[in-house]
Amino acid sequence: MRDLVKRLCEARGISGDESAVRAVIERELAGVCPLRTDPLGNLIAEKAGRPANKTLVFFAHMDEVGALVTRIGDDGLLRFSPIGIDAAVLGGRRVRVGRENLPGVIGAKALHHLKKDEEETAPKAEALFIDIGAADRAEAGQHVAPGDAVTFDDPYLGELGDGFVCSRALDNRLGCAQLIELLRSDCPFAFTGVFTCGEESSLFGATAAANATAPEIAVVLETTTAGDVDGAPADKVVCALGKGPVVSFADRGTLFDRELFALAFDTAKQNNIPVQTKEGVFGSNEGRVVGRAGSGAQVCAVSVPCRYLHSASVVAKWSDIEDSARLIRALAQRFAAL
Repeated sequence: MRDLVKRLCEARGISGDESAVRAVIERELAGVCPLRTDPLGNLIAEKAGRPANKTLVFFAHMDEVGALVTRIGDDGLLRFSPIGIDAAVLGGRRVRVGRENLPGVIGAKALHHLKKDEEETAPKAEALFIDIGAADRAEAGQHVAPGDAVTFDDPYLGELGDGFVCSRALDNRLGCAQLIELLRSDCPFAFTGVFTCGEESSLFGATAAANATAPEIAVVLETTTAGDVDGAPADKVVCALGKGPVVSFADRGTLFDRELFALAFDTAKQNNIPVQTKEGVFGSNEGRVVGRAGSGAQVCAVSVPCRYLHSASVVAKWSDIEDSARLIRALAQRFAAL
């Protein structure tokens, strides 16, 4: 699992530009099960086995947060539009830009040039720029064009302290890794696995894939924000690293199926797997569209708790990742029998 997570995180792919991630997944599943790519770029895998009582589909999105280049200035600096990230976390970050994977850094107006009101607020995205070391528009334009992808350039740290991992794109390469492992497993039941595109932008990949696969039971494999950091109020911690995978009852887009929610906790108990719920209604994921596709589906979300989600340096714990994979394998058989 650890080497797989590393390979997936080292691939780069923001919403709508997931081809490099998809290529890694295709290599990992070569000879394992039939694969097909739909017109939007979703990768759909069919696991053979005994027919499940209901159509069972697992979803994990391939894309990561990042940005799109929108304009090249006369000074050679790049303006950009964030995808899935807040401008407050961007100043001074190193990035990779465009088809040539050029190094760059996100800059802003110098502190001594700020007006009084600007000193007291985080800069907006339109006040930021990417410096790739180009002298002017002509030089930058030889390497970069509007629409090019931007991703963070922080290193993968597979062993951070005692049992932690730190990387960009853990959201949601962890979900992808777990779906790959599930497809490789000896689960005796047939199911469909969908590696989706566009979750961090508009959920366009999951919307199309859910309509195409028509799940009756849908399981979303994700990451979710843990607030167990210094200074967080108790009611804002919501979930924590080291306490196992997170099974949600609701978020801002979905009321998750009560039967599946209860079965997930019962399955964890039967298999001696630590599990927690998210003690609050925050965020959203692909459940908001897969549950309402076609004739509708029962939806469950299983997430790995992470600190600093939607940033350049996401932190997770290996025990949570491994326990999540164990729970997902057990749930595949439990849900298939419903």
